[in-house]
Amino acid sequence: MNLALEGVSYGVDGTEILTDISLALESGEIMTIIGPSGAGKTTLLRLAALFEQPTGGTIRYDGTDPWALSRDDRLVIRRRIGMVFQQASLFDAPVARNVDIGRRVRWPWPRRIRAFLERLLPGQFTGSPAVDERTLEALELVGLRDAWDRDPTSLSGGEAQRVSFARALAAEPEVLVLDEPTSDLDPRNTAILERAIERSRERDHGVLLATHDMHQAERISDRVAFLLEGELVEVGPPGQVFKNPRDERTARFVRGDLLYDDNELLA
Repeated sequence: MNLALEGVSYGVDGTEILTDISLALESGEIMTIIGPSGAGKTTLLRLAALFEQPTGGTIRYDGTDPWALSRDDRLVIRRRIGMVFQQASLFDAPVARNVDIGRRVRWPWPRRIRAFLERLLPGQFTGSPAVDERTLEALELVGLRDAWDRDPTSLSGGEAQRVSFARALAAEPEVLVLDEPTSDLDPRNTAILERAIERSRERDHGVLLATHDMHQAERISDRVAFLLEGELVEVGPPGQVFKNPRDERTARFVRGDLLYDDNELLA
């Protein structure tokens, strides 16, 4: 599934957060979004994941504008997108159930029909977390297959984030939207998640990832997009953006020369 943002803007209460953003994410591509805090990276991801509606421009998935559809038809597209946030948020249930629930809530059937089927045929429509192969496969991708029955309170922060990532993978999304998923992780957990992200690309998923880690962006990206003060400054392969940027603002950012004082960019 291909994603395209066409002249997208977003504002709240008269404040423009993103202005005229145009970029495209292809299937099987990893695109990282870099930029200072407050540049609009999370807002861009929330728009891409259809959590927010743009105030200007158009978002298209496979050429279709989800916001021009009915709510039910838009949810069909939304179910094809997986999002992982910076902080893990797990339910009070075993690891496998935490992973499995992301897939179950995406069922297209109305809630009342799902509830009736679950009562009629217990376990047949919810899936048993202990034996469901798709759940175990997602856990294996993040190195936690043997932890399927653990209580989430026994997990380290890195393990909890890996479970969150497995939950997104188990739903088999065609586009993964990741908001700094490794920002608080140690090198081992970061490496495990990066391998899982690269496996997603091998499965022809599109991956849109925001990060403050310039080395990570250079390591795993097919393309890098630099966002500054709500403006998309530059998009290109890592070699271009980090070694031979076309815009001086990009060059200053990757060198660490961009400074801020009271939210104002210093020359």
